[in-house]
Amino acid sequence: MARKGGWKEEVEVALGEILLPGTLEVPPAAGGIVLFAHGSGSSRFSPRNRFVAEILRRSGSGTLLFDLLTPEEEEEDERTAALRFDIPFLAGRLEGAARWLRDRLGDPRMALGYFGSSTGGGAALVAAAHEGEEIAAVVSRGGRPDLAGAALARVRTPTLLIVGGEDHPVLRLNREALRALHCEKELAIVPGATHLFEEPGTLQEVARLAADWFHRHWPKAGPPESGD
Repeated sequence: MARKGGWKEEVEVALGEILLPGTLEVPPAAGGIVLFAHGSGSSRFSPRNRFVAEILRRSGSGTLLFDLLTPEEEEEDERTAALRFDIPFLAGRLEGAARWLRDRLGDPRMALGYFGSSTGGGAALVAAAHEGEEIAAVVSRGGRPDLAGAALARVRTPTLLIVGGEDHPVLRLNREALRALHCEKELAIVPGATHLFEEPGTLQEVARLAADWFHRHWPKAGPPESGD
């Protein structure tokens, strides 16, 4: 059942016989919950995603950080790199996690959003294309929306693409993807930032932009509280 107060719990996202560990944390009166899709070689422990998730929670959004791959799949991917660019596979995991979350909360009307990093950005957009109005907003951080391919033209979910100003190859790919999107869309360029947003203040700017985007698109959301 959905709860009115805030809470945090370690969970196992059940997709059939597959169990994916995660952390679900929801502040009181959350406007919606953001599911994180990490990039290749990463996990629910990504320090960058965890930093952004903390800022999102301060601004009134819940977060679910979970592993897209099982430990066995991670080992296989380390050897073969077979799964990290399998965007339909990763998108299916994300869609399954959204269904699991709605069932767990017992509230099919709870607003959900996706935050994708690197290849996770492509997976988030493919999942959003499949789910339509079921997903309220998508944010991609240093993402590869080009990997969504033909699905880009089918996305109707409001989408924010955040790219570092010094991440030139990925910036070019995001500009091309922006033209292919036929939905409410924005490209936010963080000056001086490279692909991992390691420069001082750049990840804070990512978090601020993402928090504002989700608040803008949660149903009846008020203005976000000031963060870092």
